[in-house]
Amino acid sequence: MLLAVILFLGAGFWGVKIVSYEKNDGISKIMKGLFVSEPEKSEIPPLDTVAYDLKLKELANNTTTSIPTVTIASNATNTNTTIPATQVVVKPELWPVKTVYPNAGAILPFSRIIAYYGNLYSTKMGVLGKYPEDEMLKKLGEEVKKWNEADPNTPVVPALHYIAVVAQGSKGEDGKYRLRMPDSEIDKVIKMAEKIPAIVFLDIQVGLSNLQTEVPLLEKYLKLPQVHLGIDPEFSMKTGARPGTVIGTFDAEDINFATDYLAKIVKENNLTPKIFIVHRYTQKMITNYKNIKLLPEVQIVMNMDGWGGQAKKKNTYQQFIYKEPVQFTGFKLFYKNDVRESGTVLMTPENVLGLRPKPIYIQYQ
Repeated sequence: MLLAVILFLGAGFWGVKIVSYEKNDGISKIMKGLFVSEPEKSEIPPLDTVAYDLKLKELANNTTTSIPTVTIASNATNTNTTIPATQVVVKPELWPVKTVYPNAGAILPFSRIIAYYGNLYSTKMGVLGKYPEDEMLKKLGEEVKKWNEADPNTPVVPALHYIAVVAQGSKGEDGKYRLRMPDSEIDKVIKMAEKIPAIVFLDIQVGLSNLQTEVPLLEKYLKLPQVHLGIDPEFSMKTGARPGTVIGTFDAEDINFATDYLAKIVKENNLTPKIFIVHRYTQKMITNYKNIKLLPEVQIVMNMDGWGGQAKKKNTYQQFIYKEPVQFTGFKLFYKNDVRESGTVLMTPENVLGLRPKPIYIQYQ
């Protein structure tokens, strides 16, 4: 087990422990830096690559591979000798992924993000907009506590994941089938997050628009150190179909545009790495995944976004997240849709931590 130094952010963080690994004991400074306009990088220690690699290995959750053996009888000594079988082929593990190291101040993989998802205009799009602010934040705090207890080696950073561009069933004035949230609503979410404190994700459902148009419109928010990005291929309607009629798609080229854009913001504003959530629950939602670009300024999370019973969710994760590794993984839990079928229950933190690899981002809807 890695040596850890326990630090505390105070009562505003519900007593959440921030654990840093041996040479990474400046994580409290990192968190503090997330809520000021220009964090001083000189206060943030350089990345401990040894601790980083060890944490990735822990998250991979690989099972020990046993080498098959054969037993050979010896007539001369009347004994049996066990030797390793010859020509045993052991397939290389897909996880952990060999990628670039992030810049100093990276949240992942040292902390796990627990996020509440939704939109303030709707009680049906997710838990973020379903309850009054104080009740919602209290519920999020309860989930944070559960995850800290389930995996004390990976402290929790809470998050509010807000759908800032919402796919629509109607064309709208420009025929793009999406509605951009006003700045006043985004500002509300950021102020909510500051109370905990929590980080913020702004999620984009492009409809018939595209990331090249929508991401730059959020730049003033993405320049804030505590604000990160999410995109939802389900509502990227490249065929011109109306959102909701078919499942949409993004290509690696689309993802690379957003990654490059975030990296540019990080460099120009002296920021710690941005986290970039990409939702996925089908094969065609992401094409050419091997071409997805990885940069030290951006940490990409492929988030399993499907709902249903545990067996269905685990299979989706296995097929579309585990088998097509990018960098980090996420897992969405639906308070309602996951328990629609009789006899089903919501997966617990312990259930999710049994996945391979262990998700580092958890989203509740």
